[in-house]
Amino acid sequence: MSEHAEDSGTMAGETLTAVLASPVVHLELHTRDLRAACAFYSQLLQWRTERIEHSSGCYQALEVGGDLGGGIVECGTGRPLWLPYVEVGEIAAATDRARRLGASVLLEPREGPAGWRSVVATPEAGEIALWQQKGRRQ
Repeated sequence: MSEHAEDSGTMAGETLTAVLASPVVHLELHTRDLRAACAFYSQLLQWRTERIEHSSGCYQALEVGGDLGGGIVECGTGRPLWLPYVEVGEIAAATDRARRLGASVLLEPREGPAGWRSVVATPEAGEIALWQQKGRRQ
């Protein structure tokens, strides 16, 4: 086993998937130009989008393939940014754990139609969304 794998927390003989407790379940692109981003990925990769209306605006659901969900949202970001959503068992506890590990909480846990999310970040690790699906505990 490589030194890098040992540094990442895996033990000798374990595979990465055996250790992965919190899978990435959704990728979301934050962009200033929703229409241009949708057109680019449609033409480049044949990814299809579906407009979803909700109380705080519209959202483009994105078919990225396999079991991974996706979406594109228009916002005031300084540059386009892909935000991975990682499934956690309990959103408040995971957000608090990130805070104790030194992360800034960019979005406190917030309920949406399908579950709860928060967004945390560190200068070294970047941004990540924590996600707890409604009706599901890990």
